[in-house]
Amino acid sequence: IKLKTLIKMNFDNQLLFFFSALGAFNSSFLSIYFFFASKPKHFSNYYLGALLAVLSIRIWKSIFFFFNPDLSRSYLQIGLSACFLIGPFLYFFIKSKLSNSEREIKNDYLQLVVLVLLILVVGYLYPYKTYPELWGNIFYKAINYQWLIYIIASAFILKDVFKKIFKKSATLTSNEVWSLSVFSGVFIIWTAYFFASYTSYIMGALSFSFVLYLSFLLFYYRREKAISSSEQKEKYVGHKISEKEADKLLSTIDTVLNKQGLFKNPDLTLPQLAEEIKVRPHLISQLLNDNLNKNFSLFINEYRIEEAKRILDSNRNLKIEVIAEMCGFNSNSTFYSAFKKITNTTPAKYSNS
Repeated sequence: IKLKTLIKMNFDNQLLFFFSALGAFNSSFLSIYFFFASKPKHFSNYYLGALLAVLSIRIWKSIFFFFNPDLSRSYLQIGLSACFLIGPFLYFFIKSKLSNSEREIKNDYLQLVVLVLLILVVGYLYPYKTYPELWGNIFYKAINYQWLIYIIASAFILKDVFKKIFKKSATLTSNEVWSLSVFSGVFIIWTAYFFASYTSYIMGALSFSFVLYLSFLLFYYRREKAISSSEQKEKYVGHKISEKEADKLLSTIDTVLNKQGLFKNPDLTLPQLAEEIKVRPHLISQLLNDNLNKNFSLFINEYRIEEAKRILDSNRNLKIEVIAEMCGFNSNSTFYSAFKKITNTTPAKYSNS
């Protein structure tokens, strides 16, 4: 937007510009954070970074076009091209956040490459400058409906999470809360854009700022609540946890590990597990050391080896290297060493027995 245009705005328009741009500005920085600074380095973080990036581009385009209708058509094409990727990145983020299979997540790259190549080729063959009516009518509608299709596909992945919401006894995991929050936000933004002709074009940008800051507030509240909850659960720190409390905590850990398949994540850490069950890390560490006489690595590897034994029993044709990766091991040597330590035999001998 030209400086003269900003100066000519009345106070209402200046406020409108400020609140519209606020979300896009922060989203741009968050995108960089999830790409380069977030830990652990997981597929879901990269997908979230990409989702925020394309959303930011789409929102910036909307803001500039609303306040400057003479905006170059090249920028309009960039904005709509980014919009074409919002749905896919939402879908792959939720899938990677809730999936237990690293191999399945890696295979999604092919679909993303095809989609990126498709929008680039279409943009090259039919540039907005030459075909404004095509982009403003057919392509615009096609992109919005494609976005909706991926929202529906994402909702299908979240169907079990939606069911849990209506169960009073069920609690959502951290990954489920993340997925549901991002899904809801993207759906609200899609709705704002889809019905913009009945309201205002700038509503999409405003809704994005609203969703972004509402998410901040919700996660801050949830974090404070989790800290309060964990402090309540740590009344036993300083002496050995009672057998009753140990059994209860182990049952919770077992449920989370098996239901979500967290042990299949090769980068799983004790703090991550603690976050899932809403306790501080040293409480789990105390439980493992004092009550089970194990460290965290051995404890998780026992789950991985049990999964490996299950796979070996049901499918003897799979290569040992593939099984190791499926169960959450970073290397074959670590898998062999853990298998031997826990079962007193090798994977090959176990498979042939």
